[in-house]
Amino acid sequence: MTGGAGFIGSHLCEILLHEGHSVTAYDNLILGKRELLKSFIDHKNFKFVQADLLNLEVLQAEMRGHDLVYHLAANSDIAQGASTTTVDLHNGTIATYNTLEAMRLSGVREIIFASTSAVYGEASIKPTPENYGPLQPISFYGASKLACEALCSAFSHNFDMKVWVYRFANIVGSHSTHGAIHDFVQRLLNNPKRLEVLGNGTQRKSYLHVSDCIQGMRFGYQNCKEDFQIFNLASSGVTQVRFIAEEVTRQVGLHTGVQAEVVFGTSDRGWRGDVAYTHLTRELFASKGWQAKHTSDEAVALAIEEIIKEKTTASVNVKARL
Repeated sequence: MTGGAGFIGSHLCEILLHEGHSVTAYDNLILGKRELLKSFIDHKNFKFVQADLLNLEVLQAEMRGHDLVYHLAANSDIAQGASTTTVDLHNGTIATYNTLEAMRLSGVREIIFASTSAVYGEASIKPTPENYGPLQPISFYGASKLACEALCSAFSHNFDMKVWVYRFANIVGSHSTHGAIHDFVQRLLNNPKRLEVLGNGTQRKSYLHVSDCIQGMRFGYQNCKEDFQIFNLASSGVTQVRFIAEEVTRQVGLHTGVQAEVVFGTSDRGWRGDVAYTHLTRELFASKGWQAKHTSDEAVALAIEEIIKEKTTASVNVKARL
C-alpha cells in the first residue's frame, strides 16, 4: 500500500490486518506519520517500508510477492502546486508511473487507485457523473490525477491489469493531516477567540467519512470485476465551508469554554486552483449495491469530533510527559 502511513492508508492497514491479510505499508514519511501505525506496527502480518516511490529499484524489489496494490500516495497540499509546479508531477504522475511499472515488472496485476473529484474541474453538470467530459482540471493536483488515470488505463490495456479508479469526494475523519477541518481545529486550539477562513464560506463540496471511503473501496474490489472501471466515491449532499467553520467553533467551544469569532474572506474560492463547488453523483456505485453510511454534513460533524478528541488527547499526553 503506497501512502500506508497517511490519513486513509493508516486506517486501511488496520482494517486489512483485522481481516487477516498481510499488509506492506510503503511511505516516505514526508506527509505520513509513523505514529499512525503504532497500534499495529508489531503485527506479525505487517511490514513497514520507509522509501520513496521515485526510487523504482527499491519499489520493484518491495513489490514482489504481493497480489494487490492500494495506491494512495500523493501530494495532499493542492494549493502548493501553484507555487511549486513540479510537486504533483513528481509525487503524483511519475510516482504513479513507477508504481504501475513496478507492478508490471513484478507480476502484480491488480491496483486500486485513489483519484479525486478535482479531475472534473469546474464541471457544468452538478451532480457530476463519471462519464462527464471534457475533463478540464484547474489545479496541478487534478491534472496529475487525470494523467494517472490515463496511465492506469494504458497499463490495464497493455498488460492485462485490473484497475479500480475511485474519484474521491473530500475525505474526512481521524488521522487527517490536512484539510479545512484539520486546519480550523488546529487554529482554534491555538487561538480560541478567532478563526479566519479563506474565502467567503460559500464554497460547497462533497465530504465522505474515511470509514465510508474504505468500505466503498473494499466493496468495489469485491463486487466489481471489470478490467478497468471508474467510480465516484461520495456521500449524499454537499456541505458549505460556512457550516464547517461554525460547527468547528461550536465543538471546540465546548472544550475551551470560548465561542470564537469567525472571520470570512471575500473570495468565492479558498485559493487559486480550488474548485468552489463540487457535487458528485452516486448512482453508478449505488447500482452495484453500495451507499455511504453518513451524509456529507454527518461526515463533517463526526470528523470534527474525532479530530478534536485526537488533538486534545495528544496535547494532554505531551503535558503529562513534561
